[in-house]
Amino acid sequence: MFKKPVDVKTVQRLSGADKKKLRRTAKERFPQASDADLDAILPPKGEITLAKYPNHALVYAIEGEFPMIFNIDARGHDLFPTVYALWKVPHLLPAFTLKGGEVSRYVIGGADLMFPGISIPPEGFHSFEAGQPWAVKVPGNPAPIAVGITTMSSTEALKAGLRGKALRILHYYRDMLWDSADARYVPNEGFFEDIVVEDPNFVSTSQSPDSAEGTPEVTHESEDAAVDSSDTADPGIHNEATEEITDGINELKLPEDKSAEQAPDEKEHQTLTTEEIDSLLDKCLLQALYTSIKEKDLPMPGSTLWSNHILPCRPPGVTLDIKKSSHKKLSQWLQSKSSSGLISAKEDKYKKEVILLGINRKHPDYMAFKPEKRVQEPVEQEKSVAESSVTKQLEVAEIYKPSSHVKPIFMAVEADMEKYYSALEASDVVFRVQHIQLRSTRRIWGQHF
Repeated sequence: MFKKPVDVKTVQRLSGADKKKLRRTAKERFPQASDADLDAILPPKGEITLAKYPNHALVYAIEGEFPMIFNIDARGHDLFPTVYALWKVPHLLPAFTLKGGEVSRYVIGGADLMFPGISIPPEGFHSFEAGQPWAVKVPGNPAPIAVGITTMSSTEALKAGLRGKALRILHYYRDMLWDSADARYVPNEGFFEDIVVEDPNFVSTSQSPDSAEGTPEVTHESEDAAVDSSDTADPGIHNEATEEITDGINELKLPEDKSAEQAPDEKEHQTLTTEEIDSLLDKCLLQALYTSIKEKDLPMPGSTLWSNHILPCRPPGVTLDIKKSSHKKLSQWLQSKSSSGLISAKEDKYKKEVILLGINRKHPDYMAFKPEKRVQEPVEQEKSVAESSVTKQLEVAEIYKPSSHVKPIFMAVEADMEKYYSALEASDVVFRVQHIQLRSTRRIWGQHF
Protein backbone atom coordinates (compact mmCIF):
# COMPACT_ATOMS: atom_id res chain seq x y z
CA MET A 1 0.00 0.00 0.00
CA PHE A 2 2.87 2.36 0.85
CA LYS A 3 5.71 0.68 -1.05
CA LYS A 4 6.20 3.45 -3.61
CA PRO A 5 6.40 7.21 -3.13
CA VAL A 6 3.13 8.96 -3.79
CA ASP A 7 2.08 12.59 -3.45
CA VAL A 8 -0.64 13.41 -0.95
CA LYS A 9 -3.75 14.86 -2.58
CA THR A 10 -4.98 16.96 0.35
CA VAL A 11 -4.21 17.53 4.03
CA GLN A 12 -6.71 19.02 6.44
CA ARG A 13 -7.26 19.42 10.16
CA LEU A 14 -10.05 17.47 11.79
CA SER A 15 -12.76 19.36 13.59
CA GLY A 16 -13.59 18.59 17.20
CA ALA A 17 -16.59 16.52 16.13
CA ASP A 18 -14.54 14.56 13.62
CA LYS A 19 -11.85 13.85 16.24
CA LYS A 20 -14.48 12.44 18.60
CA LYS A 21 -15.92 10.32 15.80
CA LEU A 22 -12.46 9.00 14.93
CA ARG A 23 -11.84 8.14 18.57
CA ARG A 24 -15.15 6.23 18.81
CA THR A 25 -14.34 4.31 15.65
CA ALA A 26 -10.85 3.50 16.96
CA LYS A 27 -12.34 2.25 20.24
CA GLU A 28 -14.64 -0.10 18.33
CA ARG A 29 -11.81 -1.27 16.09
CA PHE A 30 -9.37 -1.82 18.98
CA PRO A 31 -11.55 -2.92 21.92
CA GLN A 32 -8.52 -3.92 24.01
CA ALA A 33 -7.26 -0.31 24.00
CA SER A 34 -7.82 1.69 27.18
CA ASP A 35 -8.63 5.39 27.26
CA ALA A 36 -4.97 6.06 28.11
CA ASP A 37 -3.91 4.04 25.05
CA LEU A 38 -6.18 6.09 22.80
CA ASP A 39 -4.89 9.31 24.39
CA ALA A 40 -1.35 8.24 23.43
CA ILE A 41 -2.15 7.87 19.74
CA LEU A 42 -4.99 10.41 19.48
CA PRO A 43 -4.27 13.09 22.09
CA PRO A 44 -7.53 14.92 22.98
CA LYS A 45 -5.84 18.34 23.05
CA GLY A 46 -3.63 17.78 20.03
CA GLU A 47 -4.38 18.67 16.44
CA ILE A 48 -5.12 15.69 14.20
CA THR A 49 -4.58 15.98 10.45
CA LEU A 50 -6.14 13.88 7.70
CA ALA A 51 -4.09 13.18 4.59
CA LYS A 52 -5.83 11.75 1.52
CA TYR A 53 -3.79 9.68 -0.93
CA PRO A 54 -4.52 8.91 -4.60
CA ASN A 55 -4.74 5.19 -3.76
CA HIS A 56 -7.79 5.96 -1.55
CA ALA A 57 -5.83 5.57 1.69
CA LEU A 58 -6.54 7.98 4.54
CA VAL A 59 -3.82 8.73 7.08
CA TYR A 60 -4.50 10.37 10.44
CA ALA A 61 -1.48 12.00 12.08
CA ILE A 62 -0.66 14.10 15.12
CA GLU A 63 0.17 17.47 13.62
CA GLY A 64 3.90 18.08 13.64
CA GLU A 65 4.62 14.53 14.81
CA PHE A 66 3.81 11.10 13.40
CA PRO A 67 1.11 9.28 11.42
CA MET A 68 -0.89 7.15 13.86
CA ILE A 69 -3.84 5.57 12.07
CA PHE A 70 -4.68 4.76 8.46
CA ASN A 71 -7.36 2.98 6.49
CA ILE A 72 -7.18 1.55 3.02
CA ASP A 73 -10.61 2.09 1.51
CA ALA A 74 -11.39 5.76 2.24
CA ARG A 75 -14.46 4.76 4.24
CA GLY A 76 -12.88 5.41 7.60
CA HIS A 77 -14.08 2.26 9.39
CA ASP A 78 -11.37 -0.40 8.84
CA LEU A 79 -8.67 1.41 10.76
CA PHE A 80 -5.11 0.16 11.18
CA PRO A 81 -2.41 1.54 13.49
CA THR A 82 0.93 2.62 12.05
CA VAL A 83 4.18 1.28 13.49
CA TYR A 84 4.57 4.62 15.29
CA ALA A 85 1.26 3.96 17.08
CA LEU A 86 2.29 0.40 17.91
CA TRP A 87 5.60 1.61 19.30
CA LYS A 88 3.59 3.75 21.72
CA VAL A 89 1.01 1.02 22.45
CA PRO A 90 2.48 -2.39 21.44
CA HIS A 91 -0.55 -4.35 22.69
CA LEU A 92 -2.94 -2.44 20.43
CA LEU A 93 -3.00 -5.46 18.07
CA PRO A 94 -2.30 -9.16 18.51
CA ALA A 95 0.98 -10.10 16.88
CA PHE A 96 2.57 -12.96 14.99
CA THR A 97 6.21 -13.56 15.96
CA LEU A 98 8.67 -14.43 13.21
CA LYS A 99 10.93 -17.46 13.47
CA GLY A 100 13.94 -15.15 13.57
CA GLY A 101 15.29 -11.75 12.69
CA GLU A 102 16.45 -12.91 9.26
CA VAL A 103 12.83 -13.27 8.15
CA SER A 104 12.30 -9.56 8.84
CA ARG A 105 14.41 -8.75 5.76
CA TYR A 106 11.56 -9.96 3.57
CA VAL A 107 8.76 -8.35 5.57
CA ILE A 108 10.35 -4.90 5.58
CA GLY A 109 11.24 -5.50 1.95
CA GLY A 110 7.54 -5.51 1.08
CA ALA A 111 6.71 -9.25 1.04
CA ASP A 112 3.55 -10.68 2.58
CA LEU A 113 3.92 -12.95 5.62
CA MET A 114 3.63 -16.70 5.06
CA PHE A 115 2.72 -19.20 7.78
CA PRO A 116 6.03 -21.15 7.54
CA GLY A 117 7.86 -17.95 8.52
CA ILE A 118 5.92 -17.66 11.80
CA SER A 119 7.06 -19.18 15.08
CA ILE A 120 4.24 -21.38 16.38
CA PRO A 121 3.89 -21.22 20.18
CA PRO A 122 3.62 -24.53 22.09
CA GLU A 123 -0.01 -23.86 22.91
CA GLY A 124 -0.82 -23.06 19.29
CA PHE A 125 -2.27 -19.92 17.75
CA HIS A 126 -5.02 -17.95 19.40
CA SER A 127 -8.16 -18.06 17.28
CA PHE A 128 -8.60 -15.38 14.64
CA GLU A 129 -10.84 -14.67 11.69
CA ALA A 130 -10.03 -13.64 8.14
CA GLY A 131 -9.84 -9.90 7.64
CA GLN A 132 -8.57 -9.03 11.13
CA PRO A 133 -5.67 -6.61 11.74
CA TRP A 134 -2.54 -8.23 13.17
CA ALA A 135 0.97 -6.97 13.82
CA VAL A 136 4.33 -8.65 13.18
CA LYS A 137 7.17 -8.89 15.69
CA VAL A 138 10.69 -10.25 15.85
CA PRO A 139 11.59 -12.58 18.77
CA GLY A 140 13.27 -10.68 21.57
CA ASN A 141 12.01 -7.30 20.36
CA PRO A 142 8.78 -5.82 21.77
CA ALA A 143 8.35 -3.25 18.98
CA PRO A 144 6.22 -4.43 16.00
CA ILE A 145 7.71 -4.10 12.54
CA ALA A 146 4.61 -4.37 10.33
CA VAL A 147 0.82 -4.34 10.18
CA GLY A 148 -1.34 -6.52 8.00
CA ILE A 149 -4.68 -8.20 7.56
CA THR A 150 -5.27 -11.93 8.00
CA THR A 151 -6.07 -13.79 4.80
CA MET A 152 -7.81 -16.75 6.47
CA SER A 153 -9.16 -17.82 9.85
CA SER A 154 -7.20 -19.93 12.32
CA THR A 155 -9.48 -22.88 11.54
CA GLU A 156 -8.80 -22.55 7.82
CA ALA A 157 -5.08 -22.18 8.51
CA LEU A 158 -4.99 -25.45 10.46
CA LYS A 159 -6.90 -27.23 7.70
CA ALA A 160 -4.33 -25.94 5.22
CA GLY A 161 -1.51 -27.39 7.32
CA LEU A 162 -0.29 -23.90 8.30
CA ARG A 163 0.83 -23.26 4.75
CA GLY A 164 0.11 -20.31 2.54
CA LYS A 165 -0.26 -16.60 3.25
CA ALA A 166 -0.97 -15.54 6.83
CA LEU A 167 -0.97 -11.75 6.48
CA ARG A 168 -1.34 -9.37 3.60
CA ILE A 169 1.11 -6.71 4.74
CA LEU A 170 -0.31 -3.19 4.45
CA HIS A 171 2.35 -1.13 6.20
CA TYR A 172 5.83 -1.81 7.54
CA TYR A 173 8.88 -0.15 9.03
CA ARG A 174 10.83 1.80 6.37
CA ASP A 175 7.98 1.99 3.85
CA MET A 176 6.80 5.35 2.48
CA LEU A 177 4.31 5.90 5.32
CA TRP A 178 7.05 5.47 7.92
CA ASP A 179 9.35 7.65 5.86
CA SER A 180 6.73 10.41 5.54
CA ALA A 181 7.29 11.54 9.15
CA ASP A 182 9.78 14.40 9.38
CA ALA A 183 11.07 13.15 12.73
CA ARG A 184 11.06 9.47 11.80
CA TYR A 185 12.88 7.27 14.26
CA VAL A 186 13.41 3.67 15.40
CA PRO A 187 12.22 2.43 18.80
CA ASN A 188 15.29 0.49 19.92
CA GLU A 189 18.75 -0.79 18.98
CA GLY A 190 17.39 -3.88 17.24
CA PHE A 191 16.15 -1.84 14.26
CA PHE A 192 18.53 -1.50 11.31
CA GLU A 193 18.08 -0.33 7.75
CA ASP A 194 17.45 -3.75 6.21
CA ILE A 195 16.81 -6.05 9.18
CA VAL A 196 15.26 -6.05 12.64
CA VAL A 197 16.78 -8.24 15.36
CA GLU A 198 16.30 -8.69 19.09
CA ASP A 199 16.64 -5.61 21.25
CA PRO A 200 19.70 -6.04 23.53
CA ASN A 201 17.97 -3.96 26.23
CA PHE A 202 14.81 -6.05 26.23
CA VAL A 203 14.42 -8.70 28.90
CA SER A 204 11.16 -10.62 28.85
CA THR A 205 10.14 -13.25 31.41
CA SER A 206 6.63 -13.76 30.11
CA GLN A 207 4.80 -13.52 26.81
CA SER A 208 1.79 -11.39 26.09
CA PRO A 209 -1.46 -13.40 26.08
CA ASP A 210 -2.72 -11.24 23.24
CA SER A 211 0.01 -12.27 20.82
CA ALA A 212 0.88 -15.49 19.05
CA GLU A 213 4.49 -15.44 20.19
CA GLY A 214 6.63 -18.54 20.41
CA THR A 215 10.18 -19.69 20.92
CA PRO A 216 12.64 -17.59 18.89
CA GLU A 217 13.90 -19.68 16.01
CA VAL A 218 15.72 -19.07 12.75
CA THR A 219 15.68 -21.58 9.93
CA HIS A 220 16.73 -21.35 6.33
CA GLU A 221 13.22 -22.50 5.45
CA SER A 222 11.75 -19.64 7.46
CA GLU A 223 13.78 -17.10 5.48
CA ASP A 224 12.23 -18.34 2.27
CA ALA A 225 8.83 -18.62 3.87
CA ALA A 226 8.46 -14.86 4.25
CA VAL A 227 8.29 -14.53 0.47
CA ASP A 228 4.88 -14.72 -1.13
CA SER A 229 5.18 -18.30 -2.38
CA SER A 230 3.97 -21.74 -1.27
CA ASP A 231 6.21 -24.06 0.76
CA THR A 232 6.43 -27.81 0.12
CA ALA A 233 7.94 -28.89 3.42
CA ASP A 234 6.00 -29.79 6.55
CA PRO A 235 5.99 -27.09 9.30
CA GLY A 236 7.20 -29.63 11.82
CA ILE A 237 10.43 -30.04 9.88
CA HIS A 238 11.00 -26.29 9.99
CA ASN A 239 10.85 -26.38 13.77
CA GLU A 240 13.49 -29.11 14.02
CA ALA A 241 16.27 -27.25 12.20
CA THR A 242 17.01 -24.17 14.29
CA GLU A 243 19.83 -21.75 14.80
CA GLU A 244 20.08 -19.77 18.02
CA ILE A 245 21.22 -16.19 17.68
CA THR A 246 23.64 -15.10 20.40
CA ASP A 247 24.74 -11.62 21.25
CA GLY A 248 27.56 -12.39 23.68
CA ILE A 249 29.73 -14.74 21.59
CA ASN A 250 32.96 -12.73 21.67
CA GLU A 251 33.94 -10.81 24.77
CA LEU A 252 36.24 -7.83 25.32
CA LYS A 253 37.47 -6.80 28.75
CA LEU A 254 37.12 -3.24 29.97
CA PRO A 255 39.23 -1.79 32.76
CA GLU A 256 36.27 -1.69 35.13
CA ASP A 257 35.57 -3.09 38.56
CA LYS A 258 34.91 -6.85 38.44
CA SER A 259 31.94 -6.40 40.73
CA ALA A 260 30.06 -4.95 37.81
CA GLU A 261 30.17 -8.36 36.11
CA GLN A 262 28.20 -9.90 38.95
CA ALA A 263 25.14 -7.76 38.26
CA PRO A 264 25.33 -6.41 34.68
CA ASP A 265 22.50 -4.05 33.83
CA GLU A 266 21.80 -0.97 31.83
CA LYS A 267 23.30 1.27 34.53
CA GLU A 268 26.75 0.05 33.52
CA HIS A 269 26.22 1.51 30.08
CA GLN A 270 24.97 4.78 31.48
CA THR A 271 28.27 5.31 33.35
CA LEU A 272 30.26 5.30 30.11
CA THR A 273 31.21 8.70 28.74
CA THR A 274 31.01 9.59 25.06
CA GLU A 275 34.76 9.16 24.76
CA GLU A 276 34.59 5.71 26.37
CA ILE A 277 31.79 4.66 24.02
CA ASP A 278 33.83 5.84 21.03
CA SER A 279 36.83 3.88 22.29
CA LEU A 280 34.71 0.78 22.87
CA LEU A 281 33.26 1.03 19.36
CA ASP A 282 36.77 1.13 17.89
CA LYS A 283 37.86 -1.86 19.98
CA CYS A 284 34.82 -3.88 18.93
CA LEU A 285 35.42 -3.03 15.27
CA LEU A 286 39.08 -4.06 15.43
CA GLN A 287 38.18 -7.23 17.31
CA ALA A 288 35.61 -8.09 14.63
CA LEU A 289 38.06 -7.33 11.80
CA TYR A 290 40.57 -9.70 13.37
CA THR A 291 38.31 -12.54 14.46
CA SER A 292 35.10 -12.80 12.44
CA ILE A 293 35.14 -10.75 9.22
CA LYS A 294 36.77 -12.51 6.28
CA GLU A 295 37.55 -11.14 2.84
CA LYS A 296 34.99 -13.50 1.32
CA ASP A 297 32.27 -11.80 3.41
CA LEU A 298 32.78 -8.47 1.63
CA PRO A 299 31.03 -6.35 0.57
CA MET A 300 28.95 -6.33 3.76
CA PRO A 301 25.96 -4.11 4.67
CA GLY A 302 26.54 -1.90 7.68
CA SER A 303 23.56 -3.41 9.51
CA THR A 304 25.04 -6.90 9.14
CA LEU A 305 28.42 -5.65 10.36
CA TRP A 306 26.75 -4.14 13.42
CA SER A 307 24.40 -6.98 14.40
CA ASN A 308 26.58 -9.99 13.48
CA HIS A 309 30.07 -8.72 14.24
CA ILE A 310 30.23 -5.53 16.32
CA LEU A 311 27.60 -6.34 18.97
CA PRO A 312 28.96 -9.84 19.68
CA CYS A 313 32.33 -8.25 20.51
CA ARG A 314 31.02 -5.97 23.23
CA PRO A 315 31.85 -6.78 26.87
CA PRO A 316 29.24 -8.74 28.86
CA GLY A 317 26.60 -6.57 30.45
CA VAL A 318 27.47 -3.51 28.35
CA THR A 319 24.99 -2.03 25.90
CA LEU A 320 26.42 -0.33 22.83
CA ASP A 321 24.28 2.59 21.76
CA ILE A 322 25.63 4.28 18.65
CA LYS A 323 23.34 7.24 19.27
CA LYS A 324 25.23 8.03 22.49
CA SER A 325 28.59 8.10 20.73
CA SER A 326 30.07 11.24 19.21
CA HIS A 327 29.05 9.94 15.76
CA LYS A 328 25.32 9.51 16.60
CA LYS A 329 24.71 7.29 13.55
CA LEU A 330 26.18 4.00 12.36
CA SER A 331 26.72 5.41 8.86
CA GLN A 332 28.68 8.40 10.17
CA TRP A 333 30.87 6.20 12.34
CA LEU A 334 31.70 3.88 9.44
CA GLN A 335 32.39 6.86 7.19
CA SER A 336 34.81 8.21 9.79
CA LYS A 337 36.63 4.86 9.91
CA SER A 338 36.76 4.94 6.12
CA SER A 339 38.22 8.46 6.17
CA SER A 340 40.93 7.30 8.58
CA GLY A 341 41.91 4.56 6.13
CA LEU A 342 41.15 1.59 8.40
CA ILE A 343 38.33 0.39 6.15
CA SER A 344 36.83 1.37 2.84
CA ALA A 345 33.11 2.05 2.91
CA LYS A 346 30.60 3.58 0.55
CA GLU A 347 26.97 4.58 0.89
CA ASP A 348 24.49 2.64 -1.20
CA LYS A 349 22.12 5.39 -2.30
CA TYR A 350 19.44 2.90 -3.31
CA LYS A 351 19.36 1.10 0.06
CA LYS A 352 20.38 4.23 1.96
CA GLU A 353 23.00 2.23 3.86
CA VAL A 354 26.77 2.29 4.18
CA ILE A 355 28.46 -0.82 2.78
CA LEU A 356 31.78 -2.17 4.07
CA LEU A 357 33.89 -2.78 0.95
CA GLY A 358 37.38 -3.56 2.21
CA ILE A 359 39.76 -3.75 5.18
CA ASN A 360 43.19 -2.14 5.35
CA ARG A 361 45.07 -4.73 7.36
CA LYS A 362 48.26 -2.67 7.09
CA HIS A 363 46.70 0.29 8.89
CA PRO A 364 48.65 1.29 12.04
CA ASP A 365 45.58 0.84 14.28
CA TYR A 366 44.99 -2.65 12.91
CA MET A 367 48.63 -3.71 13.22
CA ALA A 368 48.95 -2.33 16.76
CA PHE A 369 45.76 -3.95 18.02
CA LYS A 370 45.99 -7.19 20.00
CA PRO A 371 42.73 -9.12 19.80
CA GLU A 372 41.28 -10.67 22.92
CA LYS A 373 41.23 -14.44 23.10
CA ARG A 374 37.76 -15.93 23.11
CA VAL A 375 37.47 -17.45 26.55
CA GLN A 376 34.28 -19.28 27.47
CA GLU A 377 33.31 -18.38 31.02
CA PRO A 378 31.05 -20.58 33.17
CA VAL A 379 27.43 -19.48 33.08
CA GLU A 380 24.47 -20.32 35.26
CA GLN A 381 21.64 -22.38 33.87
CA GLU A 382 19.13 -19.58 34.38
CA LYS A 383 21.12 -17.18 32.21
CA SER A 384 19.70 -16.57 28.79
CA VAL A 385 21.10 -18.23 25.67
CA ALA A 386 22.13 -14.76 24.50
CA GLU A 387 24.75 -14.67 27.29
CA SER A 388 26.30 -18.04 26.48
CA SER A 389 29.47 -18.37 24.42
CA VAL A 390 28.37 -21.44 22.52
CA THR A 391 27.40 -21.33 18.89
CA LYS A 392 25.45 -24.23 17.45
CA GLN A 393 26.32 -25.27 13.94
CA LEU A 394 23.33 -25.70 11.68
CA GLU A 395 23.22 -28.10 8.79
CA VAL A 396 20.24 -27.60 6.49
CA ALA A 397 18.89 -30.20 4.10
CA GLU A 398 16.07 -29.64 1.61
CA ILE A 399 13.45 -32.38 1.91
CA TYR A 400 10.13 -33.16 0.26
CA LYS A 401 6.93 -34.89 1.32
CA PRO A 402 4.73 -36.55 -1.33
CA SER A 403 1.36 -34.89 -1.94
CA SER A 404 -1.84 -36.54 -3.14
CA HIS A 405 -1.04 -35.45 -6.72
CA VAL A 406 1.92 -37.84 -6.95
CA LYS A 407 0.31 -40.69 -5.01
CA PRO A 408 -0.10 -42.94 -8.14
CA ILE A 409 3.62 -42.62 -8.86
CA PHE A 410 4.68 -43.57 -5.35
CA MET A 411 2.09 -46.35 -5.13
CA ALA A 412 3.45 -47.86 -8.36
CA VAL A 413 6.80 -48.58 -6.68
CA GLU A 414 5.30 -49.13 -3.21
CA ALA A 415 7.08 -46.08 -1.81
CA ASP A 416 6.01 -44.75 1.61
CA MET A 417 3.76 -41.70 1.24
CA GLU A 418 4.39 -40.60 4.86
CA LYS A 419 8.16 -40.50 4.50
CA TYR A 420 10.25 -37.40 3.79
CA TYR A 421 12.56 -37.63 0.77
CA SER A 422 15.69 -35.80 -0.29
CA ALA A 423 15.85 -34.51 -3.87
CA LEU A 424 18.00 -37.50 -4.85
CA GLU A 425 15.58 -39.97 -3.24
CA ALA A 426 12.57 -38.35 -4.89
CA SER A 427 14.30 -38.51 -8.28
CA ASP A 428 15.08 -42.18 -7.69
CA VAL A 429 11.36 -42.92 -7.18
CA VAL A 430 10.52 -41.27 -10.50
CA PHE A 431 13.29 -43.14 -12.33
CA ARG A 432 12.08 -46.43 -10.87
CA VAL A 433 8.58 -45.73 -12.22
CA GLN A 434 10.01 -44.86 -15.63
CA HIS A 435 12.04 -48.09 -15.61
CA ILE A 436 8.92 -50.15 -14.86
CA GLN A 437 7.02 -48.42 -17.66
CA LEU A 438 9.91 -49.01 -20.07
CA ARG A 439 10.05 -52.72 -19.23
CA SER A 440 6.29 -52.98 -19.69
CA THR A 441 6.51 -51.27 -23.08
CA ARG A 442 9.25 -53.63 -24.20
CA ARG A 443 7.15 -56.66 -23.25
CA ILE A 444 4.19 -55.31 -25.23
CA TRP A 445 6.37 -54.68 -28.28
CA GLY A 446 7.92 -58.11 -27.88
CA GLN A 447 4.52 -59.77 -28.02
CA HIS A 448 3.71 -58.05 -31.31
CA PHE A 449 7.01 -58.89 -32.95
